[in-house]
Amino acid sequence: MDELNPPADERNPYAFAPQGVDLSRPSVARVYDYVLGGSTNWAVDREVGDKVIAAVPLARPIAQANRQFLVRVVRHLMRCGVRQFIDVGAGVPTMDHIHSVTDKVEPGAARVVYVDHEPVAVAHSQLLLEEEGDQRRHVALNGDLRAPERLWRQIAGTGVIDFTEPVALLMIAVLHIQQPDEHGHDIGEQIVARYRTLLSPGSYLAISHATDDGVPPKVADALAELRAMYEQSVNPVIFRTHREIAALFGDFELIDPGVTWAPSWHREEAGSQLLPDSFDHPNESFVCVGVGRKPA
Repeated sequence: MDELNPPADERNPYAFAPQGVDLSRPSVARVYDYVLGGSTNWAVDREVGDKVIAAVPLARPIAQANRQFLVRVVRHLMRCGVRQFIDVGAGVPTMDHIHSVTDKVEPGAARVVYVDHEPVAVAHSQLLLEEEGDQRRHVALNGDLRAPERLWRQIAGTGVIDFTEPVALLMIAVLHIQQPDEHGHDIGEQIVARYRTLLSPGSYLAISHATDDGVPPKVADALAELRAMYEQSVNPVIFRTHREIAALFGDFELIDPGVTWAPSWHREEAGSQLLPDSFDHPNESFVCVGVGRKPA
């Protein structure tokens, strides 16, 4: 791990940043952590987060609905027999870590790899796993979503994942962050298509993605403001339609209920978890989700 330096202006005595990380610029992962109510963020991230909440008053329940979708997916896939999880774009550690969710379903059974391109996120994940994880089954990597083959080699090198067996690839709230090529064109669809070919038969792909398709007019207006804000201060975002999000699954077999709103996906898997009741209708969440299975 890189040498860690505490930022001078922080409220959180446990907050740190790897040597060389630019804390003058906000990070998508840290802004998301702040909106979720986490503590792995800095003043520059909170400034953007407050603007996000001002533009979209439902931002916190929306972020919670997205996170709770992830938890329900992990629970559901554990019950389907999946024991290997790769979380690409995992962000900074916050509520309901995947390895803790899997251990609640079946202690000691699942293997988890967290991947992020943000050094702060990876450093925090590594510390978390050192404290409460199992290094034989859990690992955090600094990897690039845009380089599938290289990332697959990194994961294989850990010895945690057996790629001859089914894997759950989790792409939660990451694909609406633009993945540009050298010409600035988003290549998210091509990237996901390559990951689909890398997955072994019987594997699963879970996606959550922001959309302005089918949202109420008041939400659509807020999303337009949010898009402009992110283009100016953080990473540009891209909103896909429901049809475009469904196309990301290719020939994978979608689990019922197919592509739907985040609060609506398998609510029975919530367990004791409280789902947000802040929405008059699920489409106010503006997060479209789905899980597909690669044919055997």
